[in-house]
Amino acid sequence: MSYGTDRVAEVDGGFDPFDKDDLEPGVRRVLERRAARKRGAPPYRPRAEAPVEEALARFLATAAPDARIEGLKRLGGGASKEQFSFHIAAGHPQAGRYVLRMEPLQSISESDRRREFEVLRAFGEIVPAPVPVWLDAEGEVLGQPAAIMKFVGGVTKPSENVGGVTGLGTILGDRLRPLIAPQFIDCLARIHGYDWEGKGLDSFEAPTGDPRRAALWQLNWWSQVWREDRTQSFPVMALAERWMRRNLPAADDIVLVHGDYRTGNYLFDEADGRITALLDWELCHLGDFHEDIAWMLQRLFGSVEHDRQLAAGLLERGEMIAAYEAASGRKIDRRTLHFYEVFSAYKCIVITMATGVKAARDRHNHQEVLLTWLAPIGHIFAAELADLLKQEPGL
Repeated sequence: MSYGTDRVAEVDGGFDPFDKDDLEPGVRRVLERRAARKRGAPPYRPRAEAPVEEALARFLATAAPDARIEGLKRLGGGASKEQFSFHIAAGHPQAGRYVLRMEPLQSISESDRRREFEVLRAFGEIVPAPVPVWLDAEGEVLGQPAAIMKFVGGVTKPSENVGGVTGLGTILGDRLRPLIAPQFIDCLARIHGYDWEGKGLDSFEAPTGDPRRAALWQLNWWSQVWREDRTQSFPVMALAERWMRRNLPAADDIVLVHGDYRTGNYLFDEADGRITALLDWELCHLGDFHEDIAWMLQRLFGSVEHDRQLAAGLLERGEMIAAYEAASGRKIDRRTLHFYEVFSAYKCIVITMATGVKAARDRHNHQEVLLTWLAPIGHIFAAELADLLKQEPGL
């Protein structure tokens, strides 16, 4: 962790890497709304199916007149959103199966349904993704900010994988791994290669001015969440934040970053290995492509098969990097990648040991047991973070 300069030398041209208030405006709105929602809020009670169906019927009365709801049921899954599936009955022009995604009082990773909706609308023909249909951005009818999209079939892990959290140590196996890996890489290259300007991403703003602003905006986002949600002091987080502020990398190539690109966040057909949909676009933003690479390289998001550590359960680290460079035409910078690996470990600690713990403690989420189960995993990320801070960057 020796490369870097002091604060005085870095403050130039009006850019201050220690300015914690420099945030993307859309993210600032998300964090302000989150703080206002939680202030003095009582424990959150998961939405029961009957009142959800009643609210959905009111919403569809305007959005899809004469639509009849059938088979509404809660979907299992993560701690970021409450999800329900339902059908619009046959005979209606929009008949079919849909997924309703609703925000709990406090999500393990706060986001904006409008931003997610815009991204999915833009990417419909670029990569496999859910098709967004209706939006209640502020929850005026549905009671909570929500989006409705078409249902996509598939699984997030092989059927023989039982227990555990999807995306942590998922074993894909010798048959599926070579089928999924090239699709996984190609999709990420397509996301990063998307010409996002003028494509209806009105809720997004590009980091301009100093090329280090892309990294600063992300660091300020997650360090603010850490300060607001932490339930205990953790010295390595202060050390990591200071190191990152002193070593913000420049990003001259601003791309759309998925923000949570890993195994567990895509659906695939178990029979033929075809990826049917990339999921969880809620943390999308404009930034540095190295961020997605570093995220999917995190050890806990991978697996060990045949004594090989596989990034995202698919390829060894060097293979993954080489495959991405070949598919995207981009060259990965070792120092920038190292920065974002430090940042990724930091972000995971915020999610598991701060927001997750606080949401479970305050009973502000529908998945209290899962959040409590995830908290000890934060210590593994902390060990990874400490190791990364000792290293010089390298592949």
